[in-house]
Amino acid sequence: MNRPSRRRQYGAAVSTPGPEAPTRAGVVLLTLILVATVANLNLSVANVALPDIGHAFSASQTQLTLIAVGFSLGLAMSVLYLGALGDRYGRKLMLLGGVALSIPASIVAGLAPNVGVLVAARLVGGLAAGMAYPTTLALITALWRGAARTRSIALWSGIGGAMAALGPLTAGVLLEHFEWGSVFLVTVPLAIVSLLMALRFIPAHVGETTKPVDHLGGVLSVLLIGFLVVAINAASVPDQRSAAAIFGASALVMGIAFVIRQRRAADPLYDLTVAGRRTFWVAAVAGIIVFGSLMAAMFVGQQFLQNVLEYSTLASGASIIPGAVFLVIAAPVSARLIDRFGSRVTMLAGYACCALGFLVMLILWTETSGVFEVELAYALVGAGVGLAGPPASRALTSSVPVARAGMASGTADLQRDLGGAIMQSLLGALLTAGYASTFTKAIAASDESDQVTDAVQSALTQSFNSAAATAEQYPQYATEIVSAARESFLAGANWSYTAGLVAVAAGGVLVASAFPRRAREQELLAQYAKTDRVVTGAARA
Repeated sequence: MNRPSRRRQYGAAVSTPGPEAPTRAGVVLLTLILVATVANLNLSVANVALPDIGHAFSASQTQLTLIAVGFSLGLAMSVLYLGALGDRYGRKLMLLGGVALSIPASIVAGLAPNVGVLVAARLVGGLAAGMAYPTTLALITALWRGAARTRSIALWSGIGGAMAALGPLTAGVLLEHFEWGSVFLVTVPLAIVSLLMALRFIPAHVGETTKPVDHLGGVLSVLLIGFLVVAINAASVPDQRSAAAIFGASALVMGIAFVIRQRRAADPLYDLTVAGRRTFWVAAVAGIIVFGSLMAAMFVGQQFLQNVLEYSTLASGASIIPGAVFLVIAAPVSARLIDRFGSRVTMLAGYACCALGFLVMLILWTETSGVFEVELAYALVGAGVGLAGPPASRALTSSVPVARAGMASGTADLQRDLGGAIMQSLLGALLTAGYASTFTKAIAASDESDQVTDAVQSALTQSFNSAAATAEQYPQYATEIVSAARESFLAGANWSYTAGLVAVAAGGVLVASAFPRRAREQELLAQYAKTDRVVTGAARA
């Protein structure tokens, strides 16, 4: 089959200039920010509650990873396809459906009777966010123009980032007074208010396209991401290696099928020609690593603080604040660095901060770590994301034609969601493997090893919380069990920090070697813009 012409791929209706902002712009923007806040809070509240959840269900470390990853996985799987459906069939409809679905998903998660139901509810919640969250940015882009759009996106992004950072603190406060389910129920009232405001204030149809949706490509993208993340998680479980191989092979097949489909489709879901531009694909990979590093550091770190350092849930949640503060401080600095030195240098500065953060975790996070060591690591990672995130997002949006702006927006969402799902899964798998390996060696070295049954050893090596529950059953050995569990968790965490450091270093090498320097970056962006104007003009003729 012949490849479709660029005319068919980039064709779009000619839009006429409108007002810079919609009617009742303030309340419309507030509504969109509230909808985004529901997604941001749901994404970040689970990590602080993981130790309590593990204790309640005697959950394995792999199960805890799936609980943490479930929401970002559902969001990452669906964001490209659901965003395309919203562009075609109605953004308001997609927004309302996502917010409405998030309400029962949060309620089921908060009242879940077992780990399986909780993971499923988190996955559905992520799918709901995949309907609503990217649609908020698409609506801002469609409803505002010029400087008003820039200000609106800045407010949307800044408040959204602040809410995501406050998620752990919110969860910590709730867990001081209520059961673990409260962290999932907290967004329900906000979702109801957001739903009612969206019904009342969001316009029914805003610049939707009439181009057909690549449904096959959408389904393939969902399966590709889902199989990939499940394979990573299954690989850390000794009796699930065959399943991991099957899911991994399935992800490879789906990836190949997706590429073939996108090359042949008249209106592809994801334009691989544009994605192949250096300023696009390098920035996309760089963003996945840096945003994933932040979420993975919070995922492992929150468990470390509570399991090893015995922080309260409130203190554990509050420990994230320096990371949020330095992220906010670094973001405007990043904008100035981009103007002066270009995206490449700015991203590398952010990567250096992230690498130092993981190095602090690896070297200074021990059983006797103080507040300074904990806050220093989070501050460095937060500053790294604040520096590296803006140039990665800017490079994405600057590398695509106007007709493919949704592709850049979807990729920007994927940076955080797919990065979080992959990095949390990878570091969680290493945490599981390192913990089990170290505890197994501790049992073998014990004088009472011959008295440890297979069932007891399985419980001890599942997770820290499972070991703590076992210690309650054998009070005469409780001190030894908990001490060994802490040492084993710390060993597994060090495996994770090492992997995070390697990933960040690899990302830094990629940016340094493949992303163009400032002058060349400007030349390429100007070249892409000229090419896209010609193609779009031909399509309109």
